[in-house]
Amino acid sequence: MQFGVFTVGDVTPDPTTGRTPTEHERIRAMVAIARKAEEVGLDVFATGEHHNEPFVPSSPTTMLGYVAAQTERLLLSTAVTLITTNDPVKIAEDYAMLQHLSGGRVDLTMGRGNTGPVYPWFGKDIRDGIPLAIENYALLRRLWTEDVVDWEGRFRTPLQSFTSTPRPLDGVPPFVWHGSIRSPEIAEQAAYYGDGFFANHIFWPKEHFIRLVDFYRRRYEHYGHGSADQAVVGLGGQVFLHKNSQEAVRRFRPYFDEAPVYGHGPSLEEFTEHTPLTVGSPQEVIDKTLTFREHFGDYQRQLFLIDHAGLPLDVVLEQMELLGSEVVPVLRREMDAMRPAHVPDAPTHASRVAARDATARGGDRETGLGAPTPATAATVA
Repeated sequence: MQFGVFTVGDVTPDPTTGRTPTEHERIRAMVAIARKAEEVGLDVFATGEHHNEPFVPSSPTTMLGYVAAQTERLLLSTAVTLITTNDPVKIAEDYAMLQHLSGGRVDLTMGRGNTGPVYPWFGKDIRDGIPLAIENYALLRRLWTEDVVDWEGRFRTPLQSFTSTPRPLDGVPPFVWHGSIRSPEIAEQAAYYGDGFFANHIFWPKEHFIRLVDFYRRRYEHYGHGSADQAVVGLGGQVFLHKNSQEAVRRFRPYFDEAPVYGHGPSLEEFTEHTPLTVGSPQEVIDKTLTFREHFGDYQRQLFLIDHAGLPLDVVLEQMELLGSEVVPVLRREMDAMRPAHVPDAPTHASRVAARDATARGGDRETGLGAPTPATAATVA
């Protein structure tokens, strides 16, 4: 199972000091968090994509390419890549390039984005969000899996005899997760292609996300990619850690009470009761995270949001030390021990290349051909 952190890159005042970091400071802090993730033994660092204040990560591939050069094993991802307002051609080229630069240490999470004004900035209409996600992703897959593409659709100019360059590393595109907090259409899209589904399980009660994940699992099985419990699921989560539970609550409360992201709504105690947010000791984080498996079944990726709401970098790095030394090793051991043998690990570039090659060898033995069946191709593409 993969564990990691994701950042939305918000620039938020620290309510305990009144100071707001500069954009430069926030960007450098994100890089420091990524390096720390590898140092403490986490598997994944993911950055969001935003084009509006108060956020800074407008260019995820630039950020991840820079991080790739400073890390050796960390898997680099997005949370999310905007499939609606980005050109699929540019996504295909940028992430294939990042694949090569990182040695295959990249995957990405596709998402629609929920900030209305951003759509017209890129010549789009938020009312077309679902159709854009469907059409753009269908084109992206073809750009990655076909050497020459002829294409015509509703939302961009046609392509004639077009080849996206560079081609994906080893002929295997980056693995794709589809992220959603509310849209069954996106869960359906992930299931149709045999891709992963990432439920950003942070702000809403678990019952909402249980319905989405269960729907994705059923549709994954319907499309012939495997049994429902073999579907590839990722979850978000939020934590604030301290050795002492009471001290964790005391230190986090001003950030919770003042951060715009929480909307000045329920109390901290109500929020932690009804959502995945955990504020407390390492053992409390372990105990609550283990309940995710009870709610969602065996899953492959757990990402924690820990650097938002104005938390200063030194506090975030302290959190990561505890996460890497006292929380993740226990979660990894417990969840791996409980996962049945037929439930797959999280996909990596190496595992997907091996699956592609094994499929090709099977085709050679049985038919003399190396081409996989359509169902298998959907699984490894």
